Amino acid sequence: MRLVVLADTHVPARARDLPPRVWTAVDEADVVLHAGDWVGPDLLRQITRRSRRLIACFGNNDGPEIRAILPEIARVTLDGLRFVIVHETGAAAARDRRLAAAYPDADVIVFGHSHIPWDTTTTRPQDGRPLRLLNPGSPTDRRRQPQPTYLTATIKDQTLLDVELHRLPRPTPARPR
Repeated sequence: MRLVVLADTHVPARARDLPPRVWTAVDEADVVLHAGDWVGPDLLRQITRRSRRLIACFGNNDGPEIRAILPEIARVTLDGLRFVIVHETGAAAARDRRLAAAYPDADVIVFGHSHIPWDTTTTRPQDGRPLRLLNPGSPTDRRRQPQPTYLTATIKDQTLLDVELHRLPRPTPARPR
């Protein structure tokens, strides 16, 4: 099962559209996971139409129209792996412990908000099982990151494999007229 992991797309506030490479990945994926901050409902409608399956939540920059469609926290089991998709997770310090306590049944937590790519595995204190934390960064609003980013991964035999951070070209600044 092929996954595309997105967050903080901010369309149309920070970009008019997703980069073509991201659309290609969406078209080829079995499941798209999006951790909020869509900003406008048009992108949500487009990804819903183009993806085979979309699992998503809303973010702090999403208004009532998106909040009426998406939950604050999305949960899904894919090939035996339990995913939680949530936008905000608080400060980076002690994030792994906080999330392990908040979502004790999750195997993978996908989050956004910071626009900073994140991929760590921690051990749950309650039972010693691994917990994977993923933030894809942003494909449109890199903020202080060197490049815009998104993630892909695969699931096979109840295992998350091939997690890859994709770096996109920096946007070309608009030329003054």
